[in-house]
Amino acid sequence: MTDHFQNESLPHFVIRAQCAKLLQMDISKIRVIPTELGGGFGGKNNVYLEPLAIVLSKKSNRPVKMTMSREDVFRSTGPTSGAHTRIKIGCRKDGRIVAAEAELDFQAGAFAGSSVPMAAMCTFTRYDLENVKVRGNDITVNRPKVAAYRAPGAPISIFGVESILDEMSRELGIDPIELRLKNAASEGTRTYYGPTFGPIGYEETLERAREHPHLNEKLGPDQGRGIATGFWFNIGKETTTTLNVNEDGSVTVILGTIDVAGGSRAAMAMMVAEELGIEVDKVRPQIGDTQALGFNFVTAGSRGTFASGMAVTVAARKAIDTMRERAAQIWDVPVDGVVWEDGHARPASSNVGEFEPLSIVDIARKAGVTGGPIAGHAEITAEGAGPGFGTHIVDVEVDRRTGLVKILRYTVIQDTGKAIHPAYVEGQFQGGAVQGIGWALNEEYIYDADGRLENPGFLDYRVPVASDVPFIGTEIVEVPNPNHPYGVRGIGEVPIIPPIAAISNAIHDAIGIRLREQPMSPPKVLKAIREASNGAG
Repeated sequence: MTDHFQNESLPHFVIRAQCAKLLQMDISKIRVIPTELGGGFGGKNNVYLEPLAIVLSKKSNRPVKMTMSREDVFRSTGPTSGAHTRIKIGCRKDGRIVAAEAELDFQAGAFAGSSVPMAAMCTFTRYDLENVKVRGNDITVNRPKVAAYRAPGAPISIFGVESILDEMSRELGIDPIELRLKNAASEGTRTYYGPTFGPIGYEETLERAREHPHLNEKLGPDQGRGIATGFWFNIGKETTTTLNVNEDGSVTVILGTIDVAGGSRAAMAMMVAEELGIEVDKVRPQIGDTQALGFNFVTAGSRGTFASGMAVTVAARKAIDTMRERAAQIWDVPVDGVVWEDGHARPASSNVGEFEPLSIVDIARKAGVTGGPIAGHAEITAEGAGPGFGTHIVDVEVDRRTGLVKILRYTVIQDTGKAIHPAYVEGQFQGGAVQGIGWALNEEYIYDADGRLENPGFLDYRVPVASDVPFIGTEIVEVPNPNHPYGVRGIGEVPIIPPIAAISNAIHDAIGIRLREQPMSPPKVLKAIREASNGAG
């Protein structure tokens, strides 16, 4: 038996499978115990040191600990793809789009496998278009491999589309929100990559943006406002869970999807408590290792709350069925004569008999003589992940002397399906927006002529800090996903998609210069200002 302690926050079942394949070992001989560090965002989806640690442990017959330095992480784990996109959109004078075309060249590093497939799916999907052509090219270059990064590919391809829509709105004299509403996808829209949308909340996010007080705030000199939207398709995949009812009436739920964002365990506990009719503090969710549960897919694609929420609901309902059977046994009545309401087994009608309701505690205490421990299990492939849509509004101020772009105000409006834990949902909105701000304004891998990374550390790789961003305002829109028992749709990836375009549009609004390359850092902004000034002179 090889005990493998996985110091990452994502796919312990996938890590086990990858190690077994690389080392030609039986999967049953590898145990992966996840630790929860959070902040996966896609870069932790693959093995790095894990197979080496297993080999060294087998050779030495001792535990082996291996760590990566910050420089190792920067050089080895892969950034998102660099890309060059060409977007072409045609419309009528009334703003109705008649055709859209995109050419997406995505850098894959030394090995094929960029995020261009996802980028192609997301490019125009917010809009109801009859004529669409998207071509994606996966291009290998003399650089390290790339990796998934929150909503892989989507912020890149959508940046070009939302920038052109901003130009179109100015050219046509149509409000940017109205232009998007005129072309918005809605229930019944068939996407150009295949699926037809069920109920979605894209129009609702635009309408909420149109009514938001943010739009009424006055802007000063060299200040501008930008609007952009985002889409992510979301996934479900293989998910398992186990729910055990304890003798004191409390419930333990073992999950296989890592709580990468901080909050999904609380959401699972809330859904289980709702199903069982008990207080949420009676539910104890925990993450199981690879020996505790059947296979669970990677916590990615904004699947965590959607897929695990579906699984825990199935498990809770199975446990309820078992408790109804136990109550029927205690009362000596048919199972059909027992219903579950407000955390108690009750007679379905007076015809069944006059019995006092049985609580979970009452039933659990008699489990030993009515059939044994009470549990519920779920082994599902979650399907019907509702797509996510969001609209962002941002105000910026551009310092013409230095090229510094300051974020003055930011508002995120997004359809969540159903916000199980609103505070955590707002945190996801805010976190994604801040990551998008960093991507738009500062974050950049710098390579030398031979493809070697020159800034492998946070001293030279600039991420946003608290002083760089204002409070991120949030608005939750709820258009329930009919495929989920609680209406949940994934929300984790949409918030990073609009910021780049929204900020670019705001910069253009502030100084009249369209920036088409990221990051829009002070040197690049200042260069664009000087070039525009020289051209005008």
